Amino acid sequence: MGLPDHGLPLVQHSLLLMLQYYKQGKISLEKIVEKMSHAVAECFQIAERGYSREGYFADLVMVDLDAETNVSKDNILYKCGWSPLEGTEFPAKITHTFVNGNLVYENGRIIDSHKGQRLSFNR
Repeated sequence: MGLPDHGLPLVQHSLLLMLQYYKQGKISLEKIVEKMSHAVAECFQIAERGYSREGYFADLVMVDLDAETNVSKDNILYKCGWSPLEGTEFPAKITHTFVNGNLVYENGRIIDSHKGQRLSFNR
């Protein structure tokens, strides 16, 4: 018997949840970037991350605000294989993800490129 799951699998859909609030007029796109990128890098003092700046690592997510995402077992990327958001439809779609400037996700497909690097901290 394995160890029990801890917490909920939500990180894959956290940006989509925020974009849903944007579509509802509850938050601006600028505030989403601030909260989900800038503030995280600053809070944990992660070196050269969290901003789109010269000399920083290019970790970027591209979204289509005119498309929709329906969460189903077929598109869940969590190792546990489930999400409490199954059946939820979001009014946006993540189309591409870049890590260190390298394409690692494209239209529902993970590109097995192992382009991640160990994070450095300014502390």
